[in-house]
Amino acid sequence: MRAGDIAHRSCHNLGLGQTKGLMISLEEACARILADIGSPDTEIVKLVEAVGRIAGEAVASRNQLPAFDQSAMDGYAVRSQDCASAAPDCPRELALQGRIEAGDVGQETLLEGQCVRLFTGAALPTGADAVIMQEDTAVNAGEPSQVSILHTPKPWENVRLRGEDVQRDTAILAAGQRIGLPHLPLLASQGLAALSVFRAPRIGLLATGNELREPGTPLEPGQIYETNRLMLSCLVRRAGALPKQYPLVRDDLESTRAALQRAMEECDAVVSSGGVSVGDMDFVKPALKELGGEVGLWKVSMKPGKPFLYGRVRGKALYGLPGNPVSALVTFVGLVWPALWRMQGMASNPWPTRTGVLLEPVSNGGDRRHFMRVSMDPNGRVRLSGLQASHALGSLAQSNGLIDVAPRTEWAAGKNVEVLLLDD
Repeated sequence: MRAGDIAHRSCHNLGLGQTKGLMISLEEACARILADIGSPDTEIVKLVEAVGRIAGEAVASRNQLPAFDQSAMDGYAVRSQDCASAAPDCPRELALQGRIEAGDVGQETLLEGQCVRLFTGAALPTGADAVIMQEDTAVNAGEPSQVSILHTPKPWENVRLRGEDVQRDTAILAAGQRIGLPHLPLLASQGLAALSVFRAPRIGLLATGNELREPGTPLEPGQIYETNRLMLSCLVRRAGALPKQYPLVRDDLESTRAALQRAMEECDAVVSSGGVSVGDMDFVKPALKELGGEVGLWKVSMKPGKPFLYGRVRGKALYGLPGNPVSALVTFVGLVWPALWRMQGMASNPWPTRTGVLLEPVSNGGDRRHFMRVSMDPNGRVRLSGLQASHALGSLAQSNGLIDVAPRTEWAAGKNVEVLLLDD
């Protein structure tokens, strides 16, 4: 199975990678999550704020582009037949009949033997079918009403024809399409100042653990700084959603339930890290149940990231990620990323990938697919980035991608691999 496009693949290859026991495949887990997501609400935003958002409705062109035949150059509007065989050593003399600047419209029809001074973007006068660049003309200071044409034009040379770029009623944006920077000029050209987009969901971020402390505060023996909410906040923004970080949660049922309840009330969905395994100090699942929620799935056949929890409380989703940073990252990429885009009305938005070549052998002797950290250089050469343990931040910092290695797989150096880009 080809590595990489997790979000896209998850929606189409259901049932792959099934294992014994309670674990389900990444594809099935993703399919179950996406099936739970209903139709999102829309809102109107200013066009300048629409980049990166998802179109809430289809948009068709109201105007054709160009709106009229116009000059592509500074020069002179002519009738091409009046300039036949014109050349520097055999000029054609035309009578200058006026001047049209951009934004003006000529009132007269161009007649035989006449020309009109034009500027880039100006409307072509009636009767003209070509524009001669000013570099291909000459004007005698003593005869300013006469223009020497030094070039033989083809019909419609240097003319932007009406509607050649966009015809009226052409589809320019589909509902559910991500709006990019290149869309803005076209949308603005249709007179649009605002646009309907799907509402960006607010995502609550929780981290559980008695050992966790906020960066910037002193550490006592046995304590560590919490890092997942920072990473997840960046990932949520990258997915077009709005992160909201909550205070650290102690490992007890009451604290976990209270934190989860508050986040669920204030946000559209919650992403937590830690507390989803089977230990005595893992309280996310029981807290979810005490709030009246249901567990949709638990344990996914992947490494790292096996103890992933998905549940719902009063119609809102909880994505319970493992506490180890790399596990949290991998499960977000595979399971939360596609869900956040679906919440914004987008059918899929595959995680960015690039093909590279392995510089060393890679082996996965286990029974779960393994998302391994790699470093890929600008020339596409890929190597493992170090320790592959799920807690290892050093090797994570040295990586810029992941490769998806199937169970019981040996890859030789020189193999082409698809790399999920972490720093894109």
